[in-house]
Amino acid sequence: MSLNKVQLIGNVGKDPDVRYLDNGVAVATFPLATTERGYTLTNGVQVPERTEWHNVVVWRGLAETVEKYVHKGDKLYVEGKIRTRSYDDQKGIKRYVTEIYVENMEMLSPRSVAQTSQQQPSQATLVPDSQSQMPAGQEADSADDLPF
Repeated sequence: MSLNKVQLIGNVGKDPDVRYLDNGVAVATFPLATTERGYTLTNGVQVPERTEWHNVVVWRGLAETVEKYVHKGDKLYVEGKIRTRSYDDQKGIKRYVTEIYVENMEMLSPRSVAQTSQQQPSQATLVPDSQSQMPAGQEADSADDLPF
């Protein structure tokens, strides 16, 4: 028996590159950074934080979701398989690339942060705190302090 499964929580390193194959299948690729915090040993030696970069590949409908909603800096949970492929570079040297083929993904960044970061500063709108939890078109009842 064998198992090839990886789970990562990290930050998107750049906006995803989404391409469509001739048959209409979408494929998205982007780097994902995972960071282990630094710490200090009992003898005072400091161990610095360590960041690993992962090449992420997402296919089909999930790739279309990535195209619409995932941006640089977003925090993601991805679950999938590790795959290694090889190719010959321009000098004929065999190179290897390790990738994470995503089967499941969850966006962990708050929606408002992701949407706000995509707006131009001139388009940003300020909403008073008393109305920030209200659905569009409704006003807060000043007699009611509850946010729902």
